[in-house]
Amino acid sequence: MAPRGGHAAASSGSEDEEEEAEAGFSRSYFLAKEKEPSSAKKRAHAAAAGKLSDLNLVDEQVLRASLAEIPPKHEKEVEALTRSYKDQYRNWLFELRCGFGLLMYGFGSKKLLLEDFASTTLTDFTVIVVNGYLPSINLKQVLATIAEMFWEQKKLKRKRHSGTRSQPSQNFATQTMDDIISFLNNQTSEDGVDGVCLLIHNIDGPALRDAESQQCLAQVSCCPQIHIVASVDHVNAPLLWDKKMVHTQFKWSWYHVPTFAPYKVECVFYPLILASGGHAQTTKTALVVLQSLTPNAQSVFRVLAEYQLANEKEEGMPVSSLYTKCREHFLVSSQVTLNSHLTEFKDHDLIKIKKHSDGQDCLHIPLVPDALGKLLQELA
Repeated sequence: MAPRGGHAAASSGSEDEEEEAEAGFSRSYFLAKEKEPSSAKKRAHAAAAGKLSDLNLVDEQVLRASLAEIPPKHEKEVEALTRSYKDQYRNWLFELRCGFGLLMYGFGSKKLLLEDFASTTLTDFTVIVVNGYLPSINLKQVLATIAEMFWEQKKLKRKRHSGTRSQPSQNFATQTMDDIISFLNNQTSEDGVDGVCLLIHNIDGPALRDAESQQCLAQVSCCPQIHIVASVDHVNAPLLWDKKMVHTQFKWSWYHVPTFAPYKVECVFYPLILASGGHAQTTKTALVVLQSLTPNAQSVFRVLAEYQLANEKEEGMPVSSLYTKCREHFLVSSQVTLNSHLTEFKDHDLIKIKKHSDGQDCLHIPLVPDALGKLLQELA
């Protein structure tokens, strides 16, 4: 009996040791996790360690001048590549006449290539160039110009054939987009109207990439006397036509035509990432930071921004007022939650905290009203 009892005691002692070892491991694990910085602290530390505002950036004009002095490379290879594209001009023209739209993509500016194609091959068309990379392009003005051109052509040819008195001009600029598109859709070759080729540099540009503009362009591409040749450069450009109906209307024939040419003209309106100053660069940086945050954090920032735009003469928005507004919109459940958002904003230099004249803390976004308004539009 003794050996059996001794064995049992030994077994019991072994189990106790295992339980103690497991408990010790658990304590060590949770103690280690407690010592580890939270993900929010990690992000804040990473942001503090390498913020764009900490870099010693050069003046934008100096940087652009330096870029202009970089000598071109692989000129022979690029020239051979361009010649190979010119050999395809006739095929492109054939597809255009068959009712397809031409969409050029690939690394490098395609501006010179498309304009060479237009000047040498599209001689039977009236070519209208649209610089879609311009931030202020007005699509309605472009369509109104095309409509006025058709109207003048029709008037002139009717006057030649019948000798009748010319009809008064129409003011298409005052008409709606639907009316202009309806007019363009009714133009036919039987009316003596020449075909128009709409050459759009960067149809994915900032002023054209919204759904409404793309829908209008898709409807215009269906007009019998209008053909579209366009280029894209944005990495997410195919998402512009994720809706099947819009994509079908364009009838795109895609061509991969990398030119490796610098985007000298297209990028002149965009601040360089390594250039200093400017509200545009600050806005762009703030947008990148905000897009990386949660939707709730973005909504909290929007509440603060809208208050600042509506109360420009005030020193800032009191923290208590922001908390009340955010509670009303169910954006935060406690002051602690709001403080975590504010800490993240502060770490990324999105807000400044200063004392109000009555002693309470106020929040201020360091952007001029125009830049702040544009930031809200981009964020939406």
